[in-house]
Amino acid sequence: MPYEERALAFDCGGATLVGIASVPAAPAQRGVLIIVGGPQYRVGSHRQFALLARHLAAHGIAALRFDVRGMGDSDGDERDFEAIQDDIRAAVDAFATAVPDVREIVLWGLCDGASAAAMYAPGDARVRGLVLLNPWVRTDDGVARTTLKHHYRDRLRDPEFWRKLARGRFDVAGSLKSMLGLVRAAFARRPAADGASAPLPERMRQGLHAFTGRTLLVIGGADLTGREFCDVAGSTPAWKRLAAAPHVTWRRLDDADHTFSRRAWRDQVASWTHEWVVSW
Repeated sequence: MPYEERALAFDCGGATLVGIASVPAAPAQRGVLIIVGGPQYRVGSHRQFALLARHLAAHGIAALRFDVRGMGDSDGDERDFEAIQDDIRAAVDAFATAVPDVREIVLWGLCDGASAAAMYAPGDARVRGLVLLNPWVRTDDGVARTTLKHHYRDRLRDPEFWRKLARGRFDVAGSLKSMLGLVRAAFARRPAADGASAPLPERMRQGLHAFTGRTLLVIGGADLTGREFCDVAGSTPAWKRLAAAPHVTWRRLDDADHTFSRRAWRDQVASWTHEWVVSW
């Protein structure tokens, strides 16, 4: 389907945010707002966000990608992903104004952009779907456990590791020191907390639990962040119930890295996103 791209400028707390809307000739009523995560701007790693928006627009789905305050072409001070709720709301407002055919919003995010989307979604009735790629639920003990569980297991299965060990080219002492540090971090006792002071994984669970729409989770099997999220999702009965809920769909690319950097991975994510958005 033919589409056009429009530059948008809109206000957020006195700062001007900049975005690009990819708008098909006949937009569907459900559009996709791409939330940028980490210290990057609206094009995305490997041009992923730009290519995703254009893929969706070519299939009749309007998409908006934008720079949060302090990033890319937008004004303001750089801020943490947990402090961009106003930015997301301003972008939803601008999207609805620029493309009035869009009446439902799907938030699409990678890494801490996914986490920001999940925590924002319950508070905006216009948001009916979430697409979350390798969501960020990082804690010191969580990453330690994930590294111990996955990284060291993978190393033991790698023939190159054993060849290095046999040739004396492997730093055994350094590796043991690193592993012991991870063990201490993984089993460190931490004070219990709830509400606003709860650990990030619990706040993520609360946000996803409160969200009444549908969720698509996409995991790169070779990504430590994605693996950590999967470990968290299987860690407690509450998380397990949420992960297995009928409104939650899982997709996994076993060899994919954090940003789905290969063309085949990127194209598969775009295809899954399009198919899922129009499936309900």
